Amino acid sequence: MKSKRLRADALAGLTTSFALLPECIAFALVAHLNPLMGLYGAFIICTLTALFGGRPGMISGAAGSMAVVIVALVVQHGVQYLLATVLMGGLLMMAFGLLRLGKLVRMVPYPVMLGFVNGLAIVIALAQLEHFKSGGTWLSGTALYLMIGLVALTMAIVYVLPRVTRAVPPALVAILGVGLAVYLLGLPTRTLGDMAHIAGGLPGLTLPQVPWNLETLRIVAPYAVLMALVGLLETLLTLNLTDEITESRGYPDRECVALGAANIVSGLFGGMGGCAMIGQTVINLSSNGRGRLSGVVAGVMILLFVLFLSPLIERIPLAALVGVMFVVAQQTFAWASLRVLNKVPLNDVLVIIAVTIITVFTDLAIAVLCGIVIAALNFAWQQARELYADSYLEADGSKLYRLHGTLFFASTAPFLNQFDPANDPPQVTLDCRHLSFVDYSAIAALKTLRERYVKTGKQLRVFHLSERCKKMLKRAGVAHD
Repeated sequence: MKSKRLRADALAGLTTSFALLPECIAFALVAHLNPLMGLYGAFIICTLTALFGGRPGMISGAAGSMAVVIVALVVQHGVQYLLATVLMGGLLMMAFGLLRLGKLVRMVPYPVMLGFVNGLAIVIALAQLEHFKSGGTWLSGTALYLMIGLVALTMAIVYVLPRVTRAVPPALVAILGVGLAVYLLGLPTRTLGDMAHIAGGLPGLTLPQVPWNLETLRIVAPYAVLMALVGLLETLLTLNLTDEITESRGYPDRECVALGAANIVSGLFGGMGGCAMIGQTVINLSSNGRGRLSGVVAGVMILLFVLFLSPLIERIPLAALVGVMFVVAQQTFAWASLRVLNKVPLNDVLVIIAVTIITVFTDLAIAVLCGIVIAALNFAWQQARELYADSYLEADGSKLYRLHGTLFFASTAPFLNQFDPANDPPQVTLDCRHLSFVDYSAIAALKTLRERYVKTGKQLRVFHLSERCKKMLKRAGVAHD
């Protein structure tokens, strides 16, 4: 059984390595870098996070979201400043994990997760359309028909093969089978070698050649913070998705520390920064890669491609890789989210749609943050509407208010509107047995209410506060009896 598991992981890792190649090369070119920097980064980050991270089966590498972040830095200041940024970004990621902040991913609502997944699926699919261009113009005629035919053949193999056998990953068979057919038939289609030549040597250890002073820190720090934020967000959300697919539990803090350390090593060896890659993770998982070996094989194979196998790897048709990535996009998209659009609250539908659109047209970090803000504002609004009061006239002529709900910044106005200081009797009691105080706005609201009764010459007594509420009021210097 163990040998079967190792074999499955090894084959899944090999399949994933083929999918990593074009993505890492493309992202390096987007960032105006030598493609080898993307491949070195993929090798180091993929291998180290697989060995020491908190989520076996998840694939990390030189991700596109990270490449977009550092384009301006590379153009304005050069590659060495990028390497310094990768080092600093790695330190921030490690600090995030060591401070055990990975649990903050729980603050991401499920509709935001759906929007994140759907947005990235669309981004993956749209990115493949670039391979239907040559020299900036769309393919036409025979070249276009051949490209479409090979993509369709690849997708057909991936979909049909599992119905015949599950002994080998269908994506691996599709890539190798289509590649062999193109070679034997001499079909004139674009190959990986048309993107870039990947032959190279071992990466060397060296510190970034930048002045180590405050001016460098001023240049590097904003990009490093943004890189760390984007990398952590994409990694933690991909970890959540991997947990759902595998029905197991990962360790976000450990993953953050491993990702930070891997980025530091990548920067020291001349590689790009990186984070989890959802497309390659889906390929690995759908190829039955569940253990750490799958990620290690994927990373090591990238290095072997660079050192020894570049003449063979450069012959792989781009159409085969595009076909696999189209399948990944289809499998990544949460189609179930479309079926529930008319069954869930409208605000959740808006969050899903907003995060999806923002992910496609801007970037992941902005999309997720916008989604969290929208969801949080909606939650605050709903909670504020839940606050209400029951009022009773007591036998002694006093009036009792029994509040229900949560008192916080969004519910202070409804809270104050429950009372009528001008017309209430001289003695008023506020029963807080079912009222929870959350923030300073709640304390300020209670203080304001007391002052209103004082101005009318009446007394407000507050009973049944929780111990937590009493401590909050005492710390703020507000009387509560």
